[in-house]
Amino acid sequence: MPEAEFDESKVDLSELDLSDLEKKYQVRPPKGFLEKFVVCDGTPVAPESKALILKKVLAKLFSQCGKVVRLDVPVKDGKTSGYVFVEFANPHMALNAVRHLNGKKLDVKHRLLVNKISDIEKYVLSGKVKDDFQEPEIPEFKSHGYLKSYLMDPAGRDQYLTHYNEDVAISWFKKSLQPEPVIDPRSQWTSTFMKWSPYGTYLFSMFPNGVQCWGGENFERISRFAHPGVRLIDCSPNEKFLVTLSPDPIVIPPEGHPARASFPFSPESAGHKLVIWDIQTGIAVKTFPLPQNLEHQASMPWPLIKWSFDDKYCARMGPDAIAVYDVEQDFGLLDKKLVKIPGLVDFSFAPGGVKLAANRRNAPPEAVLAYWTPEQSNKSAKVAVMHIPSRSVLRTVNMVQVSDCRLFWQQQGKYLCCCVTRHTKSKKTKYSSLQIFQLEERDIPVETIEVQDVVLTMGWEPRGKRFITVSQNDSPDVNPAYLMNNITFYDTETPKKGRGVLVPIKRWISFKTINNKFINCVKFSPKGRFVALATLREGKGAVDFFDLDFDGEKPKDQSNKVSSNAKFVVSRQFDGMTNIEWEQSGRFVAAWSSSWKHSLDNGYKIFDSTGRVLDEKSVDGFKEFQWRPRPKSLLTNSDKKKVRKTLKEYSAQFEEEDAMEANAELREQILRRKKLLQDWYTWRESIHGKLRDLHLEEHHDTGKFEVIEEMKEVVLEEKEEVVE
Repeated sequence: MPEAEFDESKVDLSELDLSDLEKKYQVRPPKGFLEKFVVCDGTPVAPESKALILKKVLAKLFSQCGKVVRLDVPVKDGKTSGYVFVEFANPHMALNAVRHLNGKKLDVKHRLLVNKISDIEKYVLSGKVKDDFQEPEIPEFKSHGYLKSYLMDPAGRDQYLTHYNEDVAISWFKKSLQPEPVIDPRSQWTSTFMKWSPYGTYLFSMFPNGVQCWGGENFERISRFAHPGVRLIDCSPNEKFLVTLSPDPIVIPPEGHPARASFPFSPESAGHKLVIWDIQTGIAVKTFPLPQNLEHQASMPWPLIKWSFDDKYCARMGPDAIAVYDVEQDFGLLDKKLVKIPGLVDFSFAPGGVKLAANRRNAPPEAVLAYWTPEQSNKSAKVAVMHIPSRSVLRTVNMVQVSDCRLFWQQQGKYLCCCVTRHTKSKKTKYSSLQIFQLEERDIPVETIEVQDVVLTMGWEPRGKRFITVSQNDSPDVNPAYLMNNITFYDTETPKKGRGVLVPIKRWISFKTINNKFINCVKFSPKGRFVALATLREGKGAVDFFDLDFDGEKPKDQSNKVSSNAKFVVSRQFDGMTNIEWEQSGRFVAAWSSSWKHSLDNGYKIFDSTGRVLDEKSVDGFKEFQWRPRPKSLLTNSDKKKVRKTLKEYSAQFEEEDAMEANAELREQILRRKKLLQDWYTWRESIHGKLRDLHLEEHHDTGKFEVIEEMKEVVLEEKEEVVE
């Protein structure tokens, strides 16, 4: 009898244990083999006939990150699947593709999501990714109140922060009165210092494990930024991002560690020290290592990340290059390459948007940065202005015999002053020259002002074209023991009249000079006109107040070629002064002596714009004073003109409120009168309501009333006298 055929379909293999055979004959890829592969999701779903074209486009894109060995485009049901597999020559190239192409927009409808295939395998094989989608739990929204509530103060008062010993206090500033606390002073609120965001929305405090963000009417904690050992922080101009720096490199917890789940950094951030955070979400969006030349330095140039005026671009300096990042493209490197600048020393963005003359009249302001390079190998020193994002150089100035160069921007970005320190051929004597760029003029003209002294610092009028320099004579004949500074005031020459019209002449000239002063700090009022010249040092210090638009006859020592008239107002003594800052409206200025620098006469003084002392306190262990910043005004130019026309009405209102606060008896009298007037209006409105109910209001004039006074003669007493 023939042997029956074996039917495999009738054999139940589920009961057989084949694990030992699978383990024995399992094909394992070499170690690190999967690290060369990436999977790219988000590619277009196209007909199979266009798969070859799509493959060529993607191959060209991925080739920018390294050598592509193989690229597979899966096809299903006559269409591409919306993802591809890419094999690179080595793991470094694959990692480079993840860093630079993950999140990249292929076109308007498609954004690429690039991940290492080893990461996907890791999560799939570990069972962390479930087959069924589970909707994540959305945390309950927690309101922190209105973050800009400080702007709604009826009296328009300012807030300021004082830090003394271990306490931090925030107060309302009340002119000529005792300050009113916003919140109760808090102890141990920070381990080092506090910092306001540029518009005053947030307040940041420092701790060994990171930074905490506070805000709202009661300054509740909004978020935390975990960065162990953080030392320095900075905020982007529009309060979107926070930058932190720690001397300690980021250490990633090992796989499976409990802290790994809540750790804010990815494995690619290991060893990095510089972090950019999204303030609203609290997520670390970008990390950087420190440049090798800054490692182990005692002092650190700060900030290391510099921002454009609109937060669209940020940049950092490296050896012979500037790395510019596009914020809206997930902080990707602009054009995928560095801006190569051999010998680069320093750069900075214009603090305001620049309206370039080459653009249309209604074109939006542009981001512009300036940089300088020293003399090297038969090449002169250079200062250049560059447009971002095009990276085109708009203007260049070459210089020789340059020792140093510093960039000073006018707040609106209209002018740039390059303070160039030069030396003679013998290098025994130094002097300075000022290169002033006019960025909103056609072809960006540059004016050179030669200065016999060495310019130590300078200050621009925030919204004007005037500036002040502090200089010092570097001649070898000068006794360094009695070295004192010279203060020079500059303004543009008054336009001349030509055939009935004003011919603009942008030529800066000095119209006033003050010699032999210990002044080393220039602080212009935010609104212009007033300036405070301060002496910041441990010994004797003072603040000199000047009015640059004084309405009076000009002294003989001032030039008549400019419209400015610098009037000395008053000088206030303040020994040991270390800092001075204007309040944003330009009404008040605060100076203080910080215990961080010395223990001499610690405390603060608050002056008005004319130098009158409004408040002063001596506090042992006083550390810092900070005005709370305000956002930019939302008023248009026409609105501001209306305010100026009706300024007397506003002034009368505020003067009445100031009088009420200064005199309690007068306050009660004014409030009583206002209450009587309000009671009269309420009673009259109630009468009108009753008349309306009786349908009698049409017989009464509810508009303006005319008061008619009727005079009558009344005989009070009658006497008869006999006249002889």
